[in-house]
Amino acid sequence: MSEPISPTATAQLGVLRQEIDRIDAEMHTLLIERSQIIDRLITVKSTQASGSAFRPGREAAMMRAIAARHHGSLPLDTAEGIWRVIIATFTFLQAPFSVHADVSSGDGPMRDSARFHFGFTVPYLPHPGAAAVIAAVAASAGDVGIFRPDSGTSSGPWWEALTGPGTPKIIARLPFIERRDHPAATPIFVVSKPLADAAVRETVLVAAHVERWRRSAQTQLAPLGAEVIGSAGLRDGLSVLIAMPGTTGLDVLQETLARATGGRADLTEVGSHADRFRLPDAATRPDPALAPTA
Repeated sequence: MSEPISPTATAQLGVLRQEIDRIDAEMHTLLIERSQIIDRLITVKSTQASGSAFRPGREAAMMRAIAARHHGSLPLDTAEGIWRVIIATFTFLQAPFSVHADVSSGDGPMRDSARFHFGFTVPYLPHPGAAAVIAAVAASAGDVGIFRPDSGTSSGPWWEALTGPGTPKIIARLPFIERRDHPAATPIFVVSKPLADAAVRETVLVAAHVERWRRSAQTQLAPLGAEVIGSAGLRDGLSVLIAMPGTTGLDVLQETLARATGGRADLTEVGSHADRFRLPDAATRPDPALAPTA
């Protein structure tokens, strides 16, 4: 049986609960104030068209800032999750959209990622593969799609559907902040119709057709900071998906590939995203030396 709380402790608890109620009311007021600013943004920017409110570079910067200033006993997962819901919901208010997800490897992890990063307001639509997700995004007014970077290629390289003008492109890689035991740790690409003025180009993704492949090719790509993250055979060679720094030109990559493989290399950009950002495993507050990793 628990001991009764002293009158002094009871009074202290009352004061603390009043403080919590005050903070809760202020947080709610600030959310309402934020929504009013979004209403003004809609008027100024005319972002009523679906999908036109995405700003993946700004979102990545906001999430890095949250990780950098976070401290105390509140789990970073909670702080990040709250802000993800706020960001995604207000983006949805500016321009409604749905999330199309590749569930060919299981619905659970993809649904967890979608709900953590986009909240519960945004509709979630499952599909049987990355190619189906890309097709759904292409046919939509402005939806987004999500799938794993290692999505299956049994029916051909999915990144081929991202080539050509006007086709969907990769605009983000989630989670923005990587750490052990992240509640939505499954790495995913986000695709949407091309973003003319909002794409972030810290990492650029390139689809390359090569006539042949040599084992030494990856070694020769390494000095560029480039790596092959996907490959699939074609009748006339190999299609590879390459991630490289945005500061590296396509001409440099093309010359390097041609030299490394001893044949022709045809390149097409298929998207870009913010650099991956890892949080030290043991840190509640990020280490001052925390830096982006390619």
